[in-house]
Amino acid sequence: MVNEIYEETKQSMEKSLEALKKDYSTLRTGKVHTSILDNITVDYYGTPTALNQVATVLAPDGTTINITPWEKNLVGAIEKAIQEANIGVNPNNNGESVQLFFPPMTQDQRKESVKGAKSMTDNAKVAIRNVRKHSNDKVKKLLKDKEITEDESKKAQDEIQKITDGYVVKSDDMFKAKDAEIMKI
Repeated sequence: MVNEIYEETKQSMEKSLEALKKDYSTLRTGKVHTSILDNITVDYYGTPTALNQVATVLAPDGTTINITPWEKNLVGAIEKAIQEANIGVNPNNNGESVQLFFPPMTQDQRKESVKGAKSMTDNAKVAIRNVRKHSNDKVKKLLKDKEITEDESKKAQDEIQKITDGYVVKSDDMFKAKDAEIMKI
């Protein structure tokens, strides 16, 4: 019973770290990634559709993203969607594709990106602590229902705290790595 709670706790905390990785992918680092466009949707025949579902999105080098729609009539809609997304760069439309040329990041932009990463990390830690609280509540319920003893409850809560501490350290490590990646010129 208690072991199931440990497994659920680990799985939920792992999901928090996965969400953090996904959040990090939307941040701009020194090298441009196509994932910066992941949250952009295009009006595709009246349906908001993810950009990567209507076009080929490639980053041929560290400062350029090339977007080639599968249907040429979408070039204007893609250009408009990127302008509305306000990702810090103006799209260039050549009639067949849209290019995004990102200037090298300034020190201030890098610091802003690090702040964003720190905020995302803090949110992940809050999620991890919420999982801990939920797991501890389950243990307390088992104690209340007399399915485990007082000692087993204390031991289980200590183990849940150890698991939590491990995941908080993992999220801090992820932040340090992201910080280094952003600040690297």
